[in-house]
Amino acid sequence: MPSVQALSSTPSDVPETVPHALLPFLRSQSQNTLTRLYQRPSSCLSILRLLGPLERQLIMNLLWLESAIPVSTMAAWVIPDGKKLYSEALSVLVGLHIVQNSTVKLALNPTLKSSLRQAITGGQCHSGTTASFGVPAEKDEKRQLIGIDTLDAYALERWETILHYMVSSGQDQLPTKPSQGVLYLLQRSGLMQSINGSTLQITSAGFQFLLHPPHDQLWSLLLQYLHMAEERQMDLVEVLSFLFMLSTMELGRASIEYTTDSLSETQKAMLEDLRDYGLIWQRKGSSKYFSPTRLATTLTCQSPPLPTSTTPGTSVTTSSTEVALSSTAGPQGFIILETNYRVYAYTNNPLQTAVLNLFVTMKYRFPNLVVGMLTRESVRKALSNGITADQIISYLVAHAHPQMRKNVISSSSLNPLLPVTVQDQIRLWELERNRLKSAEGFLYKDFASQADYEYVLAYAKQLGVVLWESPAKRSFFGTLEGHANIRWFIERRSGAS
Repeated sequence: MPSVQALSSTPSDVPETVPHALLPFLRSQSQNTLTRLYQRPSSCLSILRLLGPLERQLIMNLLWLESAIPVSTMAAWVIPDGKKLYSEALSVLVGLHIVQNSTVKLALNPTLKSSLRQAITGGQCHSGTTASFGVPAEKDEKRQLIGIDTLDAYALERWETILHYMVSSGQDQLPTKPSQGVLYLLQRSGLMQSINGSTLQITSAGFQFLLHPPHDQLWSLLLQYLHMAEERQMDLVEVLSFLFMLSTMELGRASIEYTTDSLSETQKAMLEDLRDYGLIWQRKGSSKYFSPTRLATTLTCQSPPLPTSTTPGTSVTTSSTEVALSSTAGPQGFIILETNYRVYAYTNNPLQTAVLNLFVTMKYRFPNLVVGMLTRESVRKALSNGITADQIISYLVAHAHPQMRKNVISSSSLNPLLPVTVQDQIRLWELERNRLKSAEGFLYKDFASQADYEYVLAYAKQLGVVLWESPAKRSFFGTLEGHANIRWFIERRSGAS
């Protein structure tokens, strides 16, 4: 057995990490599905990347053991303060069927062990004619070489087309329309909805989606895509393995494209969808070659999925317009909010301007500056579209200009980032709209006596279905769901008397 150090996983030593969004989905799959997935080395390597540091350490400690290790031996590696974290990490691995569930000995899933060893050591990764990490196409001097800048520009254009449509559709604007597959995915995800057959409009969940980093946004859509796989009669293992394969490919690998000959029929059918999301680039739809973009190669790592204007050598130009990271909080914010509700946005990005237009009345536009006002009408318009006051405030905080943050840090008092008066007023505008709430139900009145009224009312309160009551008028209002029980109770009482 190799010598190992005790796991000192104490709460003070190990920062809390949020589990990746894909892990709960994988844990919900059957053991047979996961075992099939673990037959691919690229899938095993990708899942290893998604796990937390403690889970990865446990896997690496067990990976090179030829036989199972006693549970007591593994527990001896853990200091007392780390036992809870160790148990939680072990529970995650058991739930993913990475570690076999046993109270006596611990061992990795043999399929995963073999595949992960191949992935780490660079062993043979082929199963028949299919390569787990993709098959590079042979060089052809007739094909024009594709550079990383071209791939980045393509990915950014496709991704911003989706986000720009979300914030502009239904706002008297004519944004570029994504494919029908993308629109259906946005609806199924609850990010957009059509009210009474009208044009698709962004929902409250959609606006919250804009507050997330691009990596989380992408996985949010891909998770919905995975849920739809069975409806489309697609093999879930093939879908997952293709996404994991893309995440392990090299971006702009010596300007060599990958061939589709090694892909299964399910994976070939995915190419069109992934083109629409900006994950892969193809010269044309019928091409037998493809190249992964940065969106795809960063699926299972922490690198930025899109180029930023602050990264040397990765500036992207689309239609002669310099485009920044767009809808999410980058390394620097761009919004200044004053106490008089005036908003200054230092940006030339049409997408960022479109997001602000959801809740700000625009006044002036300059080459690199947009000026607007937070008004009662603009905020109420956003509220009517399902956007909440807290979401508006969260967006302004997430994209606050560095100068606003600097003023807060330099101030001796604990001043909030945004003016308190503005925050309170936004919430008051929301309360104005929420003063009345409608509910379907039944009004019970005309009781023969006060005793009858109080008796029935007490029964309704036990059921928890009373929405309103008036002792002076001997009446109360109950929910639609509780009507059958209340009616039966009244009829039974009337029959008894």
